[in-house]
Amino acid sequence: MSYHGNPCWYELGTSDTDRARAFYAGLLGWQVQDAGMEGFTYLLAQSDGDMVAGMMGLDAQAGSPPPHWLVYVAVDDCDRTAADIAAAGGRVVRGPEDIPGTGRFAVAADPQGAHFGILQPDTSRMSAADIAKADAGQGAFDQRKAGHGNWHELMSPDPAAGFAFYAALFGWTRGEAMDMGAMGTYQLFRHKGADIGGMMGLGASPVPHWLPYFGVNGIDDAVRRVTDTGGAIQYGPMEVPGGAFVIGATDPQGAWFALVGPRAVTP
Repeated sequence: MSYHGNPCWYELGTSDTDRARAFYAGLLGWQVQDAGMEGFTYLLAQSDGDMVAGMMGLDAQAGSPPPHWLVYVAVDDCDRTAADIAAAGGRVVRGPEDIPGTGRFAVAADPQGAHFGILQPDTSRMSAADIAKADAGQGAFDQRKAGHGNWHELMSPDPAAGFAFYAALFGWTRGEAMDMGAMGTYQLFRHKGADIGGMMGLGASPVPHWLPYFGVNGIDDAVRRVTDTGGAIQYGPMEVPGGAFVIGATDPQGAWFALVGPRAVTP
């Protein structure tokens, strides 16, 4: 399958699933429902007919992490990729293990400490149309649709080493490198010829991490929705190359995320 290397899922670990559910439904228009997982609460968020994200309590996660978003990347073979991660100096912190009816997953950290997930979809339960969408990189990550994943940003103490690690793992290629002055270089990376994210130094971040950007139609309206529902704007709005605007924010429980879209609502 050609979906290997596609960003495919976004998962929130939170200290309050009820409040997170209300916050993101109001902010991004998600329809959120309980997945019916036995033994713990796992919420599924849908946008424009696509499943885009999951939400779960921190008590179901090892190591007592703070509230956070985790980005998953699709792989052809979860076990082989997990072995490749370990061989390249990364660390597998959970799995590989099965999710009944969904696929096989693992959670890992790269050699610099940024966490991410990998997911091998169970194609036996997917329609031909869904497999075609996955191969085309459509679904939870879709830069054409609001409410979907749009961009992925790695903050790392060694972004050059980070790029080499992920390029070998997922087949990502180098895009444009942008000089950010005192903040160093912002290295775009591509999958199947399309820019899907950037890598940079730690900046003000206390730890290495992946930051997901979700698409919105109207950044100014999104700013109001963030603050009206208990979140906080951490930076922006600021314009980025191509004419879009971005903000970085935290939800009411403190999980970081970012939004990207036009300044005003467009028809």
